[in-house]
Amino acid sequence: MKSLMILAILFFANHAAAKADSFPKIGPHFSRVVEIVFENENASSVNAQADFSAVAKLGLSFTNFSAESHPSQPNYIAMIAGDTLGVLSDGSVNLKNSHLGDLLEKKNLDWRVYAESFPGNCFNGDSSGTYYRKHNPFISFLNVSQNANRCQKIVNANEFQRDLANNTLPAYSLYVPDINNDGHNTGVDYAGKWLTSNFGTLLSNPQFLADTLVIITFDESESLFGANHVYTVLFGGALREGTSNAQAVNHVSVLKLIEDEYQLGSLGAKDQSAASIQGIWK
Repeated sequence: MKSLMILAILFFANHAAAKADSFPKIGPHFSRVVEIVFENENASSVNAQADFSAVAKLGLSFTNFSAESHPSQPNYIAMIAGDTLGVLSDGSVNLKNSHLGDLLEKKNLDWRVYAESFPGNCFNGDSSGTYYRKHNPFISFLNVSQNANRCQKIVNANEFQRDLANNTLPAYSLYVPDINNDGHNTGVDYAGKWLTSNFGTLLSNPQFLADTLVIITFDESESLFGANHVYTVLFGGALREGTSNAQAVNHVSVLKLIEDEYQLGSLGAKDQSAASIQGIWK
């Protein structure tokens, strides 16, 4: 009986290792990105919340990370386009510019948006239940919203667990919590508990993190005046975990990090001149 147990343990260990190794190698430090965005809190408030504070100890925290603008939507646009592109409000916009999805596809790499409560079928409305378009930047680009194949890359977040289990997460995933789970309508304590419940296990799983970069960030600060500092923590097997970084960086710097890792080139926007994130790798 004991020998059977040992064989079973070895089988599952080898199977897990093989599954992890089957993920195609892309960059020197990571081959898939999962970015999760929360809403409207000052960095100091988030760092004081128990769940976010505990999670930060597992990764690499930025102590001087700023959002680009107010209100929410311009920051989401900047995350994938390298600039706010003149967007000044949370109203629906239709943009002709290029974005991270374009760069990825030119390299034959895939991307996906996992949006909670998203109704599917290339839904282009302002909201549906607890899903809000303003928090899903890819749908604001005409070469996505008007392309039946590309807008199918925006899926309901229920598909995240299936893709994770099948080891089919794309090179870049944007996970969009709904208007409650992101803290917008509920506050930082609610959002922190949701994060621990839904991603806490993954953030402490060495196998998952071995070739993955997880980004947890906020779109903007609660304060409309001042430095617009937001909580941002990176997780991954190649990172100097449990440390902090005091560089003055922003969402566009994170975009540039992904571009450089995957050798995507740039969008010719502020991603060209954004501060490069330094000193984070082991």
